Amino acid sequence: MARPFSPKVVTANDLLSGDVVYLDSHDCWASDLSLAALYTDEAEAAEKLDLASIQANEVVGVYLADAKAGANGPEPVHFREDFRAKGPSNYDHGKQESVNHV
Repeated sequence: MARPFSPKVVTANDLLSGDVVYLDSHDCWASDLSLAALYTDEAEAAEKLDLASIQANEVVGVYLADAKAGANGPEPVHFREDFRAKGPSNYDHGKQESVNHV
């Protein structure tokens, strides 16, 4: 028996910077998960994955990631996606550079 479809976002890595990016509702790439389009329909998610997969001049490693609706947009469901959304694991560059850490 097939698993029921769970909500997804389309994610990849920016070809030039390597940053994690997400497909938004305008079929553009956004670096913030909260701006990503959340797909609850399996056919639409597959269509958007196909659209993203042919953009090899912009992104690499395109895939569908499980997500859930949150108060400020999609939120990660799995640890891996939470880690990717936060940026590099050190604080010297990327998304975490501008965040004040104690």
